[in-house]
This record gives sequence, C-alpha cells and structure tokens, in this order.
Amino acid sequence: MTTPDRAAPAPEPAPAPSPAQRELTADLVVIGGGLGGVAAALTAARLGHRVILTEVDPWLGGQLTVQGVPPDESAWVESHPNSASYAEFREAVREHYRQNFPLTQSARADLHLNPGKGFVSRLCHEPRVGALVLEQMLSPLLSSGQITWLREHEPVAVERDGDRIRSVVVHDLRTGAETILSAPLIVDATELGDLLELGGVDHVIGAEARSEHGELHAPERADPLDQQAITWCCALEWAPGNQDQVPRPELYERYATVVPDFWPGPQLSFDDVHPITLEVRHRPVFLKDPVGDEGVQDGRGMWHYRRVRSREVLEPGTPGGEISLVNWPQIDFWDLPLLGVDAEGRARAEHEARQLTLSFVHWLQTDAPRTGGGRGYPELRMRGDVLGTADGLARQPYIRESRRIRALFTVTEEHIGREMRGEFTGPAEFADSVGTGHYRIDLHPSTSARTYVDIDSFPFQIPLGALIPADVTNLLPANKNIGTTHITNGAYRLHPVEWSIGEAVGALAEICRRHGVAPAAVHADAELVAELQALLRDQLRVRLEWPEAIRRRLPEPDVALR
Repeated sequence: MTTPDRAAPAPEPAPAPSPAQRELTADLVVIGGGLGGVAAALTAARLGHRVILTEVDPWLGGQLTVQGVPPDESAWVESHPNSASYAEFREAVREHYRQNFPLTQSARADLHLNPGKGFVSRLCHEPRVGALVLEQMLSPLLSSGQITWLREHEPVAVERDGDRIRSVVVHDLRTGAETILSAPLIVDATELGDLLELGGVDHVIGAEARSEHGELHAPERADPLDQQAITWCCALEWAPGNQDQVPRPELYERYATVVPDFWPGPQLSFDDVHPITLEVRHRPVFLKDPVGDEGVQDGRGMWHYRRVRSREVLEPGTPGGEISLVNWPQIDFWDLPLLGVDAEGRARAEHEARQLTLSFVHWLQTDAPRTGGGRGYPELRMRGDVLGTADGLARQPYIRESRRIRALFTVTEEHIGREMRGEFTGPAEFADSVGTGHYRIDLHPSTSARTYVDIDSFPFQIPLGALIPADVTNLLPANKNIGTTHITNGAYRLHPVEWSIGEAVGALAEICRRHGVAPAAVHADAELVAELQALLRDQLRVRLEWPEAIRRRLPEPDVALR
C-alpha cells in the first residue's frame, strides 16, 4: 500500500507517532471481514451489540469476493437453507441482478436465478457484486454506529493476560496508524487464524497423526507441512478480437516443464487427476471451440464450471462477453506453505502462486491446444475489474486451510465420514449443535506432496464445543480456524458453513452478555446451551439439524470437474 500524496510538506517535522494512536472499545471485536466475520458482526449488531469489524482488504467477503471463489454449497441450499440471514444474502444477490442487469424475461422470473449458470453453485455471480451486497446488508448498522468498520487494517499484536485476551492492535495499511481494540469477546475471523499465532493460543497447523484421533485417512505421522494448496484465482472473459495478452511470466518455464510426482505432467496442461479415483483425465477449457461472442454453448466444459457471467441470461445484444473465474487444479500452488514460515517465506509463496496463475493464462492464450485444432486462445482476456484489481488476479489468494484452535471438542472423520461411520449410519448427532452444513471432505494436494484426499461425508452439524478454545476464555474463531482436524476441515471450510460459524459466534456473544459468563460456561451449562439454541432456531431462524431423510442419504456426488 502507498501513502496518499500530500498537497505540501509540513513546515516542520512532525513528532513520531506513538505506536498506538487511539483506543477503541466495543461489546464485540471481530478481526477479519470474510463470511464468518461478516455473519458474526451482523448477528451481534442486530441483537444490539456495538461491534468493531476490521478487514485487511477494502472489500468484505473473504473467499467469496476477495479471493474470487463462487459459493460452494450443499445440494439442499435452496430447499433447506442453513439460516435466514444466509438466504437473505443469496436473495439480495439475485435481486441486484434483477434490478441492474438487462436480463431476459425468463431469467428475471427465475426464482433460482443463477447469473453465471456455472455448475459449481446454484448462485455463480461476480465477486464485486457479492462485496456490494454484503456492504448493503451492513449499511444500516454502519449508519447507526452499531458497527464500526475499519477497512484495510491488519492485526499486528495481541495483548494477553493469562487465559484472557485483553486487546488486539491493528495497523492501518493506508496511514500507518495503530489502534488498540478491546471488548469482552474477541473474534478471530482472519483467513489464517492470525490471532492464534499473535496471542500464543494453542493451535494446530497441518495434519494430525492418525494415532491422535484414529481417523481413517489421516497420515501415520503428524505433518505441519501438510497444508492444502492455495490458489490465486483470476477472471477471464471470452472476447473475440482481444489483443491484451499476459506477457510471458518469469517462472513460465518452470511451470511448463516441472512434473510433480503425484501429477501426470506439467501444470500448464489440460491433464489432471480425478480427485477420488486419482486416475488421469483430460479436461480442455472448451469441449468445442466457441464461435462469436454470443455465449459458449458446450455445456459442462471447464469454462462453465465457475462461469459468473452467462450470455444466456442476458438480453441479446447486451455488450460484453462471458466471464469465468479460474479456480482450476492447474493453478493450485502446492510448492510452498503459508503457515509456519516467516514473512519472507509467505511473500515468496504468494509471489510464486501469482506467477503460476499468470503462466497458466499466458499458456491458455498462446499455446494451449484448441479443441478445434491449432494452438492458443487469444480470445481470452483478463477481467480484473470484476475482482477489483488491475491485473486480472484476485485481491488475495484462495485459502483452504488455517491454523486451528485446540478446542473443547474436535470434529473428526469418525463424526462425519461416510466410509468410517458406515454407509447408512448417518452423521454423529451433537446435543450442542449451533448450525448445519454439508460438503464432501475435499482436500486438495498439499505442500507436503500429498495428492487429493476426497471422501464422502454426511450432512453434518456444527457443535458449540468446536468454537471454544481450550486455553483462552474470551476468544472465538469464525473462519476455518475452529476445532476440526486437517481431515474434517476439508468439509467445514466452505462458504455457508463459515457463515453459520460466524452467526453462531454472534449469537453466543449475546448469551454471554445476558448472563455475564464466558463462552466455556455456556457450553458447560445445558440450560444456557438450550437458550442459545432457542435464540438461533426461533429468533434467527438458523437450522440446527437436518431432516432425517437428508442426514442419512446423499445425492450422487457431482465431482466431475472439482
């Protein structure tokens, strides 16, 4: 970040600023503006709490917006939404398109409008639209002062007094000023669990040994380097006549020639492996080469997987081509970890991840084999504006794995894994459930050279005990940092589950305030757990359990392009 230009230099040097220029207090401090952080702040503020919300980026939304990944959701997201507020967000996205886009009559009338008609989700939309809608949802609370949103602030220090977090220091990336934030409860909704490291909170990185929890698919030995690949996503438009191509990146030759042991060839290829069978497969970007600019009509090619702008829903003659978000195996960066390294190591990993994505796009434009013959798709153009960037890349890398708290209760494969529990058993039932979710246990290749681990799972619940750290009294997680294992994180890391985690945290803050107790005391008291569940179920309309017909069965998994 650069400091804004000043009109004129000060006549005399200003005194050096103090490390902390101001102090702010609230009922709840939420560090991190991803979906979990937004849901925690929104829920608590609607319940009357004064909330301070910080985010390192100018945008809210985390993996949905800043990282450029359309929502991965359960098969029942329309018929059985996980909560009223998540359904409110989804409907607001659709309404934005109905009010502002030149939709066809049939698209406008579609209750389940999917603007991009991508098949990874029933609601593939541009990241910038998601960021707009999230800010609109918070807007009345920002106006009233219930929520104070500190944009472009990152946490740099945590003051801890025994088992209690006293404050968090955040750094303004624009001005360099520092602010001390304090509240009875602090929420770590950062993408990598930053407060766990800064506050010395007991946590886990990477994979646990099989002996620790007895998980069927855990490695024999604990491996902190077993961290899922990050992906630096980008946006591409089908734009015939495009002349704007990505220059050959400095690391292009490396990604065009190096063959990982677990991969069928270099990553600059249309060959990858099936995440379940590990068989080699060939998946071109288009099943047949597009003609003209009125849409790509080949059904289920890679282009359609995360397409966020479809010509099919727009009136004929509407300017602009189709847009797809690239989050494909070819740009999974598994060479270096983000956790357990210093700032220089993280910066190197992020730089090389960006280089991989730029190399893949350059290869697509210049050398990829066309389905109809020939080489290269020069018609593909980077569209950074839908991501809020100039270079076409997402604002931040897509993070699949975080530091995870040592919690009062840890969700393991035995609780949700279909193979480990038995085909018709159903998932474990949690008496302290504060939400629901579903996704396959989906682990991408990792920085320890592990290939895919992709396991069927039952629709599951979110136990309150997994949201409470064992060694601190007033810190709560609201992202991928809850009490899961490396294995079960692969199912609990997706968009609606993160939202439900944050919503549960916001409601838990209300129960703690009502009774003047810490989160662990709520967990230990059956009556307080019941009061929390009543607040979630009756007032916030959060789903705490799946219907029996759903919890014991699954539709056929659609993993053809995952």
